[in-house]
Amino acid sequence: MIAVDSDIEAWLRLSLVRGLGNATIIRLLRRFQSPEAILAADPSVLSHFLSPTIIAALKQGPATALIDATLRWLSAPNHYLLTLADSDYPRSLLAIDSPPVVFYLWGRRDLLAKQAIAIVGSRQATAQGLANAKAFARYLGERDYCVASGLALGVDSAAHQGALATSGSTIAVIATGPDRVYPSCHQPLVEEIAGSGAIISEFPLGTLPKPGHFPRRNRIISGLSQAVLVVEANLRSGSLITARQALQQGRDVFAIPGSIHSPLTKGCHALIKQGAKLVESGADILDELAPMLKNQREPRRASDTQVHDAPQDLLLAALGFDPVGIDTLCSYSHLPLAQVQARLLALELVGEVIRLDDGRYQRFERA
Repeated sequence: MIAVDSDIEAWLRLSLVRGLGNATIIRLLRRFQSPEAILAADPSVLSHFLSPTIIAALKQGPATALIDATLRWLSAPNHYLLTLADSDYPRSLLAIDSPPVVFYLWGRRDLLAKQAIAIVGSRQATAQGLANAKAFARYLGERDYCVASGLALGVDSAAHQGALATSGSTIAVIATGPDRVYPSCHQPLVEEIAGSGAIISEFPLGTLPKPGHFPRRNRIISGLSQAVLVVEANLRSGSLITARQALQQGRDVFAIPGSIHSPLTKGCHALIKQGAKLVESGADILDELAPMLKNQREPRRASDTQVHDAPQDLLLAALGFDPVGIDTLCSYSHLPLAQVQARLLALELVGEVIRLDDGRYQRFERA
């Protein structure tokens, strides 16, 4: 067995128990205070929280081969396991729903402390889309913002490339284990990012890419970031999932417009119609974020949340349950058009309202 800090090994063993998700582990930590206490707890006490099957898996522990392989991986230079208890764990990520209890990092750990902006978009991006992603990433990185993305083909890889040579550099959040490269053609890019940026994964070593992993990856991309920029996306793009998660997490969403004839700009145009901020340059993003970043440095007051949440409640009250146009909503709510559009986008992406074919909005009643 390779020597490792006993606290880190306890976090690792707990995170590798099959059937234990982030939310359940966090609930156990609130009760038992530490991974060591959870691992040592009597089954009769654990039965109040876990099923017999998961208790048995917890007591058996993860496979020794996986533990040994992970400890060998962690013994390599610039390989880390970050836990919820780590002082370097990003504060922005702690604030999301079901934050990863642990995640693996290969590269520069100091990047976790930087302000980050996510750049995402289509895997089948146009030449202009790739150029835009690279240029925006370079602009932001030169101003010491870290650029986060998902290492996918197309826009993601262009964003990483644009940021790599800058002081801000880049974080790639991946949907596989930290020892896997997907797509495989990105092996040289992965090595370059690991050298001057960082690779992050919440998945154990050996994990292969599966469809369900990508939405989980996307919540971390947006969770690490102050805002998300969508460069090119069709209406079914996974980038829109990232945009929805960003809004749920209270982040700003930006989109670059394009040709009305291109299917790869339909997703961006839909976001803009629904309130995402149209941007034509990196300066547009920083101008919009400046007041928010200033507020983050000021003490938060109890009244801040009430002021932030009130317009959304007011808009829902104005919306009612019958279809209504956006002009009517502005009139009923006494809110400016831009704020109504932004709120409608947030409500639509979280499933509270739907946009009808005629452009009107209606509350969505769940069955």
